[in-house]
Amino acid sequence: MNPQTKLFAGLVAGSLTLAACGGSESPATNQTAAAPVRTEGTALVVKDTSLTSTFEASGIAEPMQQATVSTKLMGTVTAVLVKEGDAVRTGQTLVQIDARDLAAKANQVAASIADAEAMQQEAATHAARFAALYADSAATKAQYDAAQTGLARANAGLRAARAGAAELEAVSSYASVRAPFSGLVTMRFADPGTFAAPGAPLLTVQDVSSLRLSASAPADAVRGLKRGQQIAARLDGQPVTATIEGIVPAGAGNLFTVNAIIANRAGTYRAGSAVTLDLPLGTKTGIAVPLAALVRDGDLVGVIVRANGVDDRRWIRLGTTTATHAEVTGGLTAGETIVVPNAPAASSTTPTGA
Repeated sequence: MNPQTKLFAGLVAGSLTLAACGGSESPATNQTAAAPVRTEGTALVVKDTSLTSTFEASGIAEPMQQATVSTKLMGTVTAVLVKEGDAVRTGQTLVQIDARDLAAKANQVAASIADAEAMQQEAATHAARFAALYADSAATKAQYDAAQTGLARANAGLRAARAGAAELEAVSSYASVRAPFSGLVTMRFADPGTFAAPGAPLLTVQDVSSLRLSASAPADAVRGLKRGQQIAARLDGQPVTATIEGIVPAGAGNLFTVNAIIANRAGTYRAGSAVTLDLPLGTKTGIAVPLAALVRDGDLVGVIVRANGVDDRRWIRLGTTTATHAEVTGGLTAGETIVVPNAPAASSTTPTGA
């Protein structure tokens, strides 16, 4: 064997020896098995239960009252005292119209009333005089009748003058456009300097203290509904409870419009929002879980399932959702255990230097 061959053989033998020495300790001796992950919360075994089958009717939330205010006058807008979004009360002045020509007419009407009163007083005196003369046979029946006719005409003239004053007062009231009810100003069509014509819209006011949820549904879905019945609904995705106001034909096919009312005194919800009415159809067997048990990741919804002491997140499909529970239509079976996570504790901050 030449020297180079001996050297290579020695290096190989040394490498094998070092490898054998380095591998004598098993890696497993330095590793510890990971403990199962568990979620802090309440374990709950899901069971089949009786659920209400519903039909989801989509619609819109409308204000209980809405009015587009205008005036019967023809004139220039001198002031608009509110803006869109302002809350107004019943009788509050919203718009002022230039009514200087009505002031001139008021002076004319006042003069007419004074003239009519003078004529009526004169006619009354004349009639009384001829009544006395006629009683003493000092005046003829024709003279007596003429005096009485003059008095009647004077009384009618006075009533007409006063009616004209009342009419002018009513017309003058249209110079101040007032809120017909308490609510919100939702649209503004006029600004100072705008020429207002009779009937032309100036502002729109909505009463949103209550909202009417209107949705269309087929005949089968509304057959068991009654006025005054409470149903579940969703308004902009938020669960609410509504009271059925009435059910009327929708005028298209075999559809009906369901109107339901919700209170909204705090102004939490807005008119025009999308709504869904859950119309009860009957009962069925299914699984429902508390809303607190749901975990979300974007559009995905799931629950924490505990099996063999290990907690794992599982994505599920939801059906009808109420204010407290959600129906599970897929991804979970009866008998499995889920975990309702504990609510996170409120964080507290200790002031510096405390």
